[in-house]
Amino acid sequence: MRKKIVAGNWKMNTTVTEGVALARAIVSKKNEVPEGVSLVVAPPFTHLTFVAAALKGTDIALSAQNCAYEPKGAFTGEVSAAMLKDAGCAYTILGHSERREYYGENSAKLVKKINLALDNGLKVIFCVGEKLAERKMGNHFEVVGAQISEVLFTLTPEQMKQIVIAYEPVWAIGTGVTATAEEAQEIHAFIRKTIAARFGEAIAEETTILYGGSCKPSNAKELFACPDIDGGLIGGASLNADDFLAIAKSY
Repeated sequence: MRKKIVAGNWKMNTTVTEGVALARAIVSKKNEVPEGVSLVVAPPFTHLTFVAAALKGTDIALSAQNCAYEPKGAFTGEVSAAMLKDAGCAYTILGHSERREYYGENSAKLVKKINLALDNGLKVIFCVGEKLAERKMGNHFEVVGAQISEVLFTLTPEQMKQIVIAYEPVWAIGTGVTATAEEAQEIHAFIRKTIAARFGEAIAEETTILYGGSCKPSNAKELFACPDIDGGLIGGASLNADDFLAIAKSY
């Protein structure tokens, strides 16, 4: 049975004090989440050690939002995978559309990042997804397939077992527009089929695939009912503990 995950990507939001309060609010109501649903929170880098302390003693996992593509050295402003692991992270998010769009992250850099993350004992939430123009042109399968093959196909089967995939239709992030359950299921099934073609049916069936485009309490239940959607990578709604937990309780 595939792992069900609801992960909160806080992006560049909250101060450390606000982030710790948010983490504590989530911890205080964690018992409301159905058994078998795992929670992950991804605060900004500055928060990691403080949020790790707030999560201590729980099974809520800590994630970073990114990591450097070099292990160490003269890379001012960067944070390495080893630093993240030492700060208490279990995961890091890589390949988010905002990183691709605003910071020019390409597949070559993402291959380096993923290998460093895995080498340091981090699991990876790897993001894929198409822009609105690509969706309108009917190229979404081609775009997503290329994002997967250029990066994940470089991994070994054992490495692939440490990867969670998050499908994020770029046209639905922060817009309030959500893919229909049918649209989301269609491309999630395509992603699983693509993984199966490279790594085999067994690994594909074990791979957790999250939906990441304006998932909120009002639509989570319908999305999570789809056979190939295994949870969500939540943006704005993860900044409110009640909303975040309501999404997790949609199971």
